[in-house]
Amino acid sequence: MSLSAVIMDAMKMAMKSKDAIALQALRSVKSAILLAQTESGAKEELSEEAEIKLLQKLVKQRKDSAAIYKEQNREDLATPELLEAAVIEKFLPEQLSEEEVAKMVEDAIAQTGASSMADMGKVMGMVNVRAAGRADGKTISTIVKLKLSN
Repeated sequence: MSLSAVIMDAMKMAMKSKDAIALQALRSVKSAILLAQTESGAKEELSEEAEIKLLQKLVKQRKDSAAIYKEQNREDLATPELLEAAVIEKFLPEQLSEEEVAKMVEDAIAQTGASSMADMGKVMGMVNVRAAGRADGKTISTIVKLKLSN
């Protein structure tokens, strides 16, 4: 079943349970999917890879907004953003642990022969392909920087 169909089912459930935050998050996902489909000019469904990237982008937006709100001491605005991010994350594949990402980074460094920060792009590219949406780019970047700076 496509992501849009799953989102529609989840929206129906959120409406029945009167869960306003989940409904708002799901509506934004549906909107983003429709925008992506019309942007590409294709009438067919988005690829699974494109769907995952879209969901990750939406989660990242929510978390970034929440961080900004917290800096401004606006917990009242940060909390709904984090709750929406949690709702959207349910539709992402299970995320890799930091240890699993670190292992992938070590393997990529060994394969590319990377030895300095100048090789970070090669390592990041390889790990991003292997992780395939199961790890956050910021997490990967942090671990790569740590491993290459040693």
